[in-house]
Amino acid sequence: MRKLLAVLLIGTSLAGCVSTPSTTPSEVPLKPETLGLSTAPSPQIADRWWTAFGDPQLNDLVDKALAGSPTLAAAMARVRAAQSDLSASRAATYPQVTFDGNEVRERLSKNYIIPPPFGGSTRWVGTLAANLSWSLDVFGKQQAQVDRAKATAHAAALDAAAARLMLAGNVTQAYIALDRAYLLRDVAQETVKRQESVFNLTAGRVKAGLDVTQSEEQSRSLLATAREDLIRAESVRELAVHQIALLIGRGADAYDVARPHLNEVALQLPAVLPADLLARRADIAAAQARIEAATQGREMARKAYYPDINLIALAGTAALGLGPLFSASSLQYGAGAAIHLPIFDAGRLDAELAHSTADLDQSVADYNETVLTAVKQTADALTEIRTLQDLAAEQRTALAAAQSSFNLATGRYRSGLSPQTNVLDAQSLLIAAHRQSATLDADTASARVSLLMALGGGFMPETDTTASTGQDQRHE
Repeated sequence: MRKLLAVLLIGTSLAGCVSTPSTTPSEVPLKPETLGLSTAPSPQIADRWWTAFGDPQLNDLVDKALAGSPTLAAAMARVRAAQSDLSASRAATYPQVTFDGNEVRERLSKNYIIPPPFGGSTRWVGTLAANLSWSLDVFGKQQAQVDRAKATAHAAALDAAAARLMLAGNVTQAYIALDRAYLLRDVAQETVKRQESVFNLTAGRVKAGLDVTQSEEQSRSLLATAREDLIRAESVRELAVHQIALLIGRGADAYDVARPHLNEVALQLPAVLPADLLARRADIAAAQARIEAATQGREMARKAYYPDINLIALAGTAALGLGPLFSASSLQYGAGAAIHLPIFDAGRLDAELAHSTADLDQSVADYNETVLTAVKQTADALTEIRTLQDLAAEQRTALAAAQSSFNLATGRYRSGLSPQTNVLDAQSLLIAAHRQSATLDADTASARVSLLMALGGGFMPETDTTASTGQDQRHE
């Protein structure tokens, strides 16, 4: 015991002589109060927010994606790997027991520690030993490693949560794109019917000698163009179905997605940047956890300058020949302490500390970029929603006027009071108005989903999270 205490005393004394470089982090995390956020909090977003669309097929598709997406499976695999690393780091803080055994046919030196008649002969040399080692972690090296692994596992879990939210958002956006494709196909089908009506009207007037053949051929060309647009619209619809199948982790067997039936979204969304935006984002929380992991990695590099103090013990047998190996007289055992202190490493520890400091700076920079991206995404979505709302009001007026203009032009053409060109011009305006109306409806739903995802997509921040913002980084 006195010798053990002496080892501890020597190790502590040597630690007092250790001098670490003065390298310190240079990056500082952004603070919420510097980002121009409002004082109003984010509205509560349900975990299964997509159900607000009231479409059972959408609910089923999102559930399938969350259950079978390769992207989400990869994220969960990274979580399991990080948790395994944490378990391994924790295991290193406990006593380690191993068992070693060997039996070797060996010629023993005649001029070494074993005298003749054994020295100079060929014998079986065997050992059996149980070994124990236990790092006392006096200076917290292993604890820093555990803390880093814990923060890394936390970040991986938050990444998986962010991947889940992003996947649900992507499936919903793809579903809205499918709804848009159906709406545009409807417009294309209606355009074909309307153009067929104009063509039949023109052909009748030409046959009656009230119009020229050129008008009929022009109308025929426009009808063919309308049918081409219908073919393209159908192709876009099929491609939207393919995208949904990819997102849910399926192939051609999932190409039977029916037409969406989306109701008005009854989600409460803010009109300004919310005060708690940063706390609502899983990707920001993951970036915070990576700052903590990098901080602990730097602590590991800093504490590598300090001594390692271990308790060691062994018990077993050793003998020449097979027979005596298991006899009581071959028993050997021992216990003690060991100390390891780096003296000269040609600058390796300094380089590792500088590298870990750079990793910490990079983690803080990545966090800042994630924060700024989140603010931009939210602001962009708010601007897009306001713009779409204003456009929708004007578009309703434009659509009604275009429909009235087309009806009037068609009636006058049928009565011979105006030329065909008036009908074609009015029809072009009406087609454009219908397409714009269909696109605006889908774009508005898509923008609401984008805003919801920018607000965190239903992510609930932990009240007892182990991650920090990095503002309490240790500076030596």
